[in-house]
Amino acid sequence: MNSALLQRHSKSLLDDSQTMRKLALNHSRNKAQDHTRLMDEAAAAFKYEDCRDEMWNPEQFSLLHGTPLWEQCTPAQRVLLNQLYWVAYYAQIISAEIATILLNQTAGAGLYTLEDFRPVCDTLDLETSQERAHINAFKKVAEEVEQKVFGERIFTYPMRSMYAQTMVFADTNQIKDYWRNLQLRFYTQLSAGNAFIGCQYFTVRGIRTLNGKIVQHALSRYYMTHPDQDNAPIPSKISYFHFMDESYHFNSSGIVSHDVVKTLKAPTAFERFVANKTLAGCQEDHFHFSSAINGIFWYDPALFGAIYKVLRSPAFGLDDGGARLMLEACFARDNDGVQASYRTHREAVHSYKAYLADLSHVSAHNKEMRRMSASDVPGYLARNRAALARFRP
Repeated sequence: MNSALLQRHSKSLLDDSQTMRKLALNHSRNKAQDHTRLMDEAAAAFKYEDCRDEMWNPEQFSLLHGTPLWEQCTPAQRVLLNQLYWVAYYAQIISAEIATILLNQTAGAGLYTLEDFRPVCDTLDLETSQERAHINAFKKVAEEVEQKVFGERIFTYPMRSMYAQTMVFADTNQIKDYWRNLQLRFYTQLSAGNAFIGCQYFTVRGIRTLNGKIVQHALSRYYMTHPDQDNAPIPSKISYFHFMDESYHFNSSGIVSHDVVKTLKAPTAFERFVANKTLAGCQEDHFHFSSAINGIFWYDPALFGAIYKVLRSPAFGLDDGGARLMLEACFARDNDGVQASYRTHREAVHSYKAYLADLSHVSAHNKEMRRMSASDVPGYLARNRAALARFRP
């Protein structure tokens, strides 16, 4: 008997044998190669003194790479900028994974209203436990580095709710933050009781993970190609372990958002509206690009204070005037760092378009990434010039 006849739905995931096989294979492989133990062991063993004199990423993945600051730095300062890229990058990943932990559970609750969705929910349970290990490892390394180098937080932050800004350095204010908080709370309530809206979280998660893959594959290769893996810097090992886990997370996002959703009844006008609002929000989050950290779409004017602290620190030793001039040179004038970050942003736009191309409920505004596509170098430089004129440390 068709299993759908046993339920209150006209379609059933159990009747889609191909999707069931995809889910089972992805879950079993992720479970078999789970890097949680290795991640925890690496974090526990980390001591900054053991690897403070070597790079942790490919050289181009360094803070302010390609900018006038990079060109003027000593070899030791370039090593530090490379390490600070790791700290800043994974500070953003922590924020994203805090959100993932909650939204995995609310989306899973919405999907579990259907009787045959246990395979999806089991997958999310495993992924959630992995995210906790990732966060712990990133925090352990990043906080120790900032304490040893600066004696204070620069890019890191205390643990916080997902209802805070997901982008660590965002174009925001108190009113925007309040409205965003309300929207997120409303969305989590909807996704916990609606299977289609629960699936749409994975559309957004897939896009955000796709953005991460652009950078994280390169970061993982630093360890994969290291000539002495046993003695490679621990942060590079953590990058590799994280990428391996996230590869399966990306797979599950794609399966749920492109295959599982087809077993649900056609979305209502309201469900389509919610789905497209979440994608439009993702476009807004990813509108900007940062010449400070290629691959993270931060709003650089919000980052000026952090970079100013780095420049004034003993590691770089600039006075107030020198730090201001360097901010202008790096952020208000075109340079190789700006162009490299813009190319990564364009690569993300094209990847997002391809990811959404076959989803019929997605609007043209989102399929064509119209908001993200409007971001360009002249606009970036103009915004930075205006913000620098107002900048007060």
